[in-house]
Amino acid sequence: MDTTQLEKVRAGQGFFAALDQSGGSTPKALSEYGIAENRYTSEKEMFDLVHAMRTRVVTSSAFDGSRILAAILFEQTMERDIHGVPAAQYLWDDKQVVPFLKVEKGLADEENSVRLMKPIDTLDELLERGKRHRMFGTKMRSVINDADQDGVTAIVAQQFEYGARISAAGLVPIIEPEVSINSPRKDEAETMLRDALQTHISSLPHDASVMLKLTIPTQPGLYAGLAADPRVLQVLALSGGYRREEACELLAKDPSMIASFSRALLEGLSDEQTDDQFNAQLETSIAQIFQASVKNSSGSRAASRHL
Repeated sequence: MDTTQLEKVRAGQGFFAALDQSGGSTPKALSEYGIAENRYTSEKEMFDLVHAMRTRVVTSSAFDGSRILAAILFEQTMERDIHGVPAAQYLWDDKQVVPFLKVEKGLADEENSVRLMKPIDTLDELLERGKRHRMFGTKMRSVINDADQDGVTAIVAQQFEYGARISAAGLVPIIEPEVSINSPRKDEAETMLRDALQTHISSLPHDASVMLKLTIPTQPGLYAGLAADPRVLQVLALSGGYRREEACELLAKDPSMIASFSRALLEGLSDEQTDDQFNAQLETSIAQIFQASVKNSSGSRAASRHL
């Protein structure tokens, strides 16, 4: 594990950029960027277009490690180049942004009000490739739709089962059991989730390193105890369908979390913008998300990290 990257992730000032849209979410991401489905006729063309969009983002003057700690990449992005340099290498060497890899392969059908991850059959091979590409860690998402104890228990158990394999391979797992912002009992589901996460984290070795990526909770500070645990490098907040303005407003109230936004980060960007317009919009987005993430850099969250 790269100790410079570890320290940046653990103690740096900033947020994570989630640039990991995969096959199912790519058409929507392209549409919001102004590229309609009639602009491409094959999956290859679609992924070429989304890679061009991501390249435009990460090569922008607004995008660098002074405010962005890390970026989460889709598997295909990891395998591609940016300006002739492998993507993960470009992020770290040119931008000082720590690279992470999305490893889940989609969601299973709902059961007990949750959607577990589909089996990650190729995980070992994917982790080997990730290490060759100098990835620091991984991310994997599953979804909680309502407050069902059996469902929440199962979803957290699955996340930590895969997380143990990722840690054993020498990478840092981001555990992401997302609570739907439309859950009829969101607050209750989040309390169940916090307790289940605490149980699993308490059983980890003292030198373990994991991260959490969670929906911004209804009760600010709900995950503060998890954030203070030395085995938890960061607690990240996903935007979860909130527009950037609302996501940042909610995040600014929670001192224990920093952003890991995808749609909210890319909001307002367009294929038709000139480079100056594009860079100005991305600068506005990054500045707003950064401010919401580091609002209390001298406060309780930072203090708890150095106890």
